[in-house]
Amino acid sequence: MLLQPLDQAVLALYFALMLGLGIYFSRTNKTTEQYFLGGRNFSGWVIGLSLVGTSISSITFLAYPGDAFKTNWLRFLPNLMLPVAIIFAAYYFLPRLRRNNSVTAYEFLEGRFGPSVRGYAAIAFLIAQLARISMILYLISLVIQTITGLDAEYSVVVAGVFVAAYTILGGIEAVIWTDVIQTIVLIAGGLFCIVTIISLVPGGLTEIIETAWSANKLGVGTVSDTGFEPANWGLALSEKTATMMLFIGLISWLTEYSSNQNTVQRFCASKSELEARKAMFICALVSIPAWAFFMFLGTALWVFFQHQPAELATSILAGGNRAEEILPYFITHYLPSGLVGLVIAAAIAAAMSSLDSSINAIATVSTHDIYRRFLKKDQLDAHYLAFARTITTLAGILMIAGALYLLDTTTTTLQDTATILTALLAGGLLTIYLIGFFSSRCSTIHILLGIAATMAFTLWTIASSRSAIDYPFDLYYTGLLGNIVMFLVAYGSSYVIKPTTT
Repeated sequence: MLLQPLDQAVLALYFALMLGLGIYFSRTNKTTEQYFLGGRNFSGWVIGLSLVGTSISSITFLAYPGDAFKTNWLRFLPNLMLPVAIIFAAYYFLPRLRRNNSVTAYEFLEGRFGPSVRGYAAIAFLIAQLARISMILYLISLVIQTITGLDAEYSVVVAGVFVAAYTILGGIEAVIWTDVIQTIVLIAGGLFCIVTIISLVPGGLTEIIETAWSANKLGVGTVSDTGFEPANWGLALSEKTATMMLFIGLISWLTEYSSNQNTVQRFCASKSELEARKAMFICALVSIPAWAFFMFLGTALWVFFQHQPAELATSILAGGNRAEEILPYFITHYLPSGLVGLVIAAAIAAAMSSLDSSINAIATVSTHDIYRRFLKKDQLDAHYLAFARTITTLAGILMIAGALYLLDTTTTTLQDTATILTALLAGGLLTIYLIGFFSSRCSTIHILLGIAATMAFTLWTIASSRSAIDYPFDLYYTGLLGNIVMFLVAYGSSYVIKPTTT
């Protein structure tokens, strides 16, 4: 479809605002401290909304409504553990990660286990983030193509260049303030969608809730040919139970708030530990309702298309089309002119809030943890600032190249790549931090042995998954088991091998 002039104007205004912020903040970026941390002067509410923008991303805007439309609320369960993880991280992780005016999450690892462990974690982060931003840009290009009719390659290049431009210019200040605006736009876009649905469904909100409830669309369980089956709340490694999904959620969020530079960098940019802690609580208070809202949006879409059947909706429910297509279809066919532009901006904002954060974090880790620490020591700060801008530019180029490459691959390949990289590079990372935070045992050699064992276990699992091996556990739990392997090998070897100095 071709966007109406009013929608084009809304999109142009949004893009101009984001780029304007990048240009505005470029005036103050004279040091690496300013470029990476904004002078460590951010208030808790600003950092909190920025964390929301980074965490909810395009997955919230597209995948959550699609999943709730096709199934129910089972995959919402891991998110419920975010408050638990944040309470723990706010009082036990945060003070250690901000110690000595830290810039990255990986400085702690060097102080505790030595430079080799810091280098490993930094490189693992960089590889995973480069893959992540390519995938996000690829996904948002599909949305832009579906809604606007633009060529996919053109969509990748335009969106990629734009995000990279304001991130290169404005540094972390542009990233954080654009994240705040993008969070507001994202939620506003969802609200306009749900209001439109309510107005078009006979009986309104009451009808949506009653119909969805009677069809178990608000339930937690699995849907098969025999109907709805409530989730099993037992403990098991051989199947996805509700309890295990909650546990997986806890592990995932603890990892996010201990070792993910996108998150830790915001802790360090806060003006105080109190403000950083406030930001974490704000993130939880906003994120949980936001995730629930977008899940409900998908449920409401299911009710809507029960009243107004559409070929695409029927195909999605039958498995013929991807579930993520349902919201873009609704936007283009049922929203009035003007709102279409705003909601498209919301979809783009969902991706951009993740992309800009990752690009800036890549520049920060590359400069601070790799270049300044191992390659070029004791240079002038202006040298490191120039290097950081160069890396930001390079990250943008690699992001665009990766997304263009993914346009020629299948969805299965994309999912496989994401799963393999996440399992390989993040496996056991939480355990390393937990040992470092709460135990005096283990030194460099023990952690390196744990890393080697965890990677070997993960590689074996991934390679064997392509064969006919009958696993005693669901592959969904590979990351969890990787953390257990890390603990057993690292901690166990500390009783056998004499600790080394770091």
